[in-house]
Amino acid sequence: SDMKRAAYRVRGDSIELWPAYERFAVRIDLFGDEVERIEFIDPTSGEILATEKQVFIYPAVHYVMPDEKRQAAVAGIREELDARVLALRAEGRLLEAQRLLARTKYDLELIEEVGFCSGIENYSRWFDGRAPGEKPYTLFDYFEYAPPRDDPRASPTKALRRNGDDWLLIIDESHVTIPQIRAMYNGDQARKRVLVEHGFRLPSALDNRPMTFEEFEQSSPQVLYVSATPGEYELKASEGEVVEQVIRPTGLLDPQIVIHPARGQVADLLERCAERVERGERVLVTALTKRLCEDLSRYIEEQGFQVGYLHSEVDTLDRMRILTELREGDISVLAGVNLLREGLDLPEVSLIAILDADKEGFLRSPTSLIQQMGRAARNVNGTVVMYADSMTPAMQAAIDETERRRAKQEAYNEAHGITPRTIEKSIRRGLESELQARRTARQAVGSTEEEFEAAELASVLEEEMLEAAQSLDFEKAATLRDQVRRLRSNPEAKVRRSDLEEKKTTRRRKKRR
Repeated sequence: SDMKRAAYRVRGDSIELWPAYERFAVRIDLFGDEVERIEFIDPTSGEILATEKQVFIYPAVHYVMPDEKRQAAVAGIREELDARVLALRAEGRLLEAQRLLARTKYDLELIEEVGFCSGIENYSRWFDGRAPGEKPYTLFDYFEYAPPRDDPRASPTKALRRNGDDWLLIIDESHVTIPQIRAMYNGDQARKRVLVEHGFRLPSALDNRPMTFEEFEQSSPQVLYVSATPGEYELKASEGEVVEQVIRPTGLLDPQIVIHPARGQVADLLERCAERVERGERVLVTALTKRLCEDLSRYIEEQGFQVGYLHSEVDTLDRMRILTELREGDISVLAGVNLLREGLDLPEVSLIAILDADKEGFLRSPTSLIQQMGRAARNVNGTVVMYADSMTPAMQAAIDETERRRAKQEAYNEAHGITPRTIEKSIRRGLESELQARRTARQAVGSTEEEFEAAELASVLEEEMLEAAQSLDFEKAATLRDQVRRLRSNPEAKVRRSDLEEKKTTRRRKKRR
């Protein structure tokens, strides 16, 4: 049969497929159960364009749907629209009825004419053929079609065999991830109910949703929870099958814990910071609020320390830069709120200072305290100072767990003659450092950040051109195409992007005249 986009065919020992997102097709030649050759071919002529060692084939992002299925979905949407509009009018909510009617009719016209509309996912129940309230399709459903490991001849038809339980789900930082999975459905439904109630969406939009937690549990046959502080749910779900990994290859122990009165905590903190900085080590300080975090950073900086701070309003690239500067020694003290918990691996940090540790709440729960203490477990001199005037149950639980782990680690090291040593980890520069290097290079040759080599800007504009074409903004794509051609005719020239925008505006004015 003829090759079609988003389809494949088998010829003998060759598989030919044409991804919806590519201009060329892929031919995969097999020898038994091994891939012998991968070639890019012209879908029309079959001409071999290139031979490759590997190819990435992604799940479809272009939905290819038979016209009859689309018409059936449109008919279902219209039927629901009529019923919903009648119900709103019967309740005297004429504004909501008119709003819903206009919005949905516009979407239906776009779907019929161009096959797409903004927010088309809100009609997914009709296109999927799902019943109201039925579980949405997710990546988990791919496992229904995976061939069994022990039977390569098994039928690919789902009705003839089932392989949905032959896979393992690994949930990292499960003490954070599990509550987020629980909250996804409720948050999504709360937002969409408002849209439905005020006539912005049909009730079927509620079925464009994440899985409920119960559906998630039913879809996950085998689960491995990974966490330094597993919650009650994970411990109960594992039915006692808990594997502890408290013994580190480096022999490092969990940090020592010191309790200090909250009165005079800042003065004591400054003394401890001075000791660590003198030894070339780093300090993390956790506060309860963003304001306190910033004020404390400012005060410590006034005392002569190199200080940074982290909280949720700090951009991702800035966060990476700050952490890199901390490791390199440009910053010696880092203050934060809730970001100094999971995911930070900083071997240079030997002191964790927890301010107001006796203020019970989310940021001072046993889980949060243990996670914060763990940031000092990468350094042989790791110490945690908790500033508090009383011992809360959360503090006691965190201290007991840390001391239990430390005793187990000490016994193992003594039995095997292991001497603890600090983790050695290379420092990786992030994207921001590369951008800064390019800025420095531009300044060295007398160029500003707004100034580009023509060839470089042409490649940037070409990406924008392709994005515009994909968004069906052909006028913008044509304008960008002309700019790219002009730039590539003189690739050595220096050009400002503002000059291009000015020329584009001038051309538009001439066209209007």
